[in-house]
Amino acid sequence: MDALVCKKLGDPTLSPVPSSIENDDGSPPIVLDPKHPIPELKTPSSVLVRVKATSLNYANYLQILGTYQEKPPLPFIPGSDYSGVVEAIGSRVSNFRVGDKVCSVVALGSFAQFIVAEESELFRVPEGCDLVAAGAIPVAFGTSHVALVHRAQLTSGQVLLVLGAAGGVGTAAVQIGKVCGAVVIAVARGAEKVRFLKSMGVDHVVDLSNENVISSVKEFLKAKKLKGVDVLYDPVGGKLTKESMKLLNWGAQILVIGFASGEIPLIPANIALVKNWTVHGLYWGSYRIHRPRILEDSLRELLSWLAKGLITVQISHAFALSEANLAFAAIKDRKVIGKVMVICDGPGRTRSKI
Repeated sequence: MDALVCKKLGDPTLSPVPSSIENDDGSPPIVLDPKHPIPELKTPSSVLVRVKATSLNYANYLQILGTYQEKPPLPFIPGSDYSGVVEAIGSRVSNFRVGDKVCSVVALGSFAQFIVAEESELFRVPEGCDLVAAGAIPVAFGTSHVALVHRAQLTSGQVLLVLGAAGGVGTAAVQIGKVCGAVVIAVARGAEKVRFLKSMGVDHVVDLSNENVISSVKEFLKAKKLKGVDVLYDPVGGKLTKESMKLLNWGAQILVIGFASGEIPLIPANIALVKNWTVHGLYWGSYRIHRPRILEDSLRELLSWLAKGLITVQISHAFALSEANLAFAAIKDRKVIGKVMVICDGPGRTRSKI
């Protein structure tokens, strides 16, 4: 089978070399291996899935660079959330049959044509749901759902401020905020991203290319007779976090999702004390170890929302496994509105927009 293998740490935007070429110091870190062995069923309750699509998350990019908090031993196949079709089942599998559409998430290994998972780890994709879209749900939408619904317990009428709102987790947070009935303010950069966010029904959009976040949000809040922001969703960090804190209400909640800006912000503890802020650190992946039931319930609810049309997946770009470097480049260059997907079920697909 085709598999994308990381043999050394480095820049994944470099073109992957065939596995027959020796991966010396001058070669890219990722290798496209067309003869990687198809994984075998490990237990009577395991399932072999032919991967349709796998989602490219910013964490995957950082992992190959070697700057992510989890550093797997080399070599490894990157990739986390995916969707596909059941190809074979173990003797004790009772909930799935060959041909069923499923999705799931793993620590590593989805950048390949086949993957093996335990029956308990798989989720059935509801009828009517696009299979590629289902592969984008677990991490991006799961992160935002756990953050907003489980941790912040966002309620109707609260004001939600989403930074990096045009990215994968950002577009998910915006939609989940609207499902919860919140007043959603989105922050992004560029006219195309602003137009997209407005089309999603966002209540107010700040364009960082020509607006100041503080003055723009304050003007909107004043016009709507709102006191301030109740929940700050922050996958960006840096200067933008510092500015956004000036907009927070007494008793506000800060969701620390990530640091796409490359700068870790300082949240002043004295102000948090005086204003009774709650700061939530949200590392979604660790829930798989410590609170797996929460992730299971979250993903089931998200798939039901997807089936009902309450949420949609904006797929900005889709690439073949052989074009994975282009997918990483789209993430690196901030060219994405929504999600980047890697299509694994066929060779030679060209870059496309869905």
